[in-house]
Amino acid sequence: MFESLGGRLEGALSRIRGKSRLTQADVDETLAEIRRALLEADVNLAVVDSIAERVAVAAVGAMASPSLTPGQQVVKAVHDELIRVMGQETFRIRYAPVPPTVVLLAGLQGSGKTTAAGKLALHFKNAGRLPMLVAADLQRPGAVLQLQVLGKQIGVPVFSEATDPVQVASRGVAEARRLGRDVVVVDTAGRLAIDEPLMAEMGAINAAIEPDYRFLVIDAMIGQDSVEIARRFDAELAISGVILTKLDGDARGGAALSVKEVVGKSIAFASVGEKLEDFEPFYPDRMASRILGMGDVLSLIERAESSMDQDVAKRGADRLKEGKFDLEDFLDQLRQVRRMGPLKGVLSMLPGVPKELRNQEIDEGEIDRVEAIISSMTPVERRNPAVIDFSRRSRIAVGSGTSPTDVQALLKKFREMNKLMRQIGVGPKSATRKRATSGRKRRKR
Repeated sequence: MFESLGGRLEGALSRIRGKSRLTQADVDETLAEIRRALLEADVNLAVVDSIAERVAVAAVGAMASPSLTPGQQVVKAVHDELIRVMGQETFRIRYAPVPPTVVLLAGLQGSGKTTAAGKLALHFKNAGRLPMLVAADLQRPGAVLQLQVLGKQIGVPVFSEATDPVQVASRGVAEARRLGRDVVVVDTAGRLAIDEPLMAEMGAINAAIEPDYRFLVIDAMIGQDSVEIARRFDAELAISGVILTKLDGDARGGAALSVKEVVGKSIAFASVGEKLEDFEPFYPDRMASRILGMGDVLSLIERAESSMDQDVAKRGADRLKEGKFDLEDFLDQLRQVRRMGPLKGVLSMLPGVPKELRNQEIDEGEIDRVEAIISSMTPVERRNPAVIDFSRRSRIAVGSGTSPTDVQALLKKFREMNKLMRQIGVGPKSATRKRATSGRKRRKR
């Protein structure tokens, strides 16, 4: 996410990051590049001016500072400004003292609102709540069915009926109260553009159900247009916050860096992938670190804890140490990592990863092929790849929809990986070599 913006900002700051002394020319060039990067990301002009002005003040202070790393002070100033414009604090849900807590979702058609409703319901369910979905979007063909399918996938009930949106929303909240569901997520209709019928319908639903939270769902790729959309919906609904969708796409960053500063509404959640699990609270400080290539270790740990089976991970680590790591273990670990979301997103959370590697396109299809090849092997073949001859390679290739050459290439890479593990000291053979080497040294003494 934000690869273009992050790359431009990193490029601008890399020239001064390690400098022990800054000149006015250094500062002017860096500020100009920062402004260009933000404008190209479709950030609101007033926000760009505000960021540039504050960073300029910090840069002047860094020039006069006796610190050995004035360049780092400017980097910190940019980091702090990104946090400030996206909101200092993480949005927190406070549940209603008398259930249910009612959440209304609004937005334009195509923003990913219905999918966001399903993801938000799953988020509440994983937090130990009993959510219910209400399909009040009766305008778009298939919207109700889409939400019902999502509800079935995550095990959350969906209420709807063929009346009108206001009645559906009201009766849905009443039904949730009757069933003892403590959170209600109401999906509403959108339009291709803001119009009076849309706003009137939103206002009527809002008045009928009196929601605890009113979230505006915005496509992260629309950039600066999000500001005007947020203003219009806020005037009608007094929105509580924003849910950004499609952050896994080619998001330029304008929405995330403009809405809070201009409209005064925090980004509450972000959809960071296609899977229903790819949805998380929006942390301004973590996002600022990701944009500047500093990684996001906390989010990476949280995602690993929530998605990975700790027993499987530990078993894989133990077998690797013992030198018994086979293709069956490799398949288990590969599936574990994939449960954390798109690999490019996971890579962006690792600190110290070069920009070129973070921005490199990762072929998820290639990973699918690897998984298919190993899945087409028998348990004996996974545990002892040495038994795989030409005949077996041909059978595996047919079963996985690949070629014998692809199978052979995977086996070769796996052998090289095991060899590398032994060279760096993983496995019993390396341990034996270390003991032997240690013994020789003692005898020499």
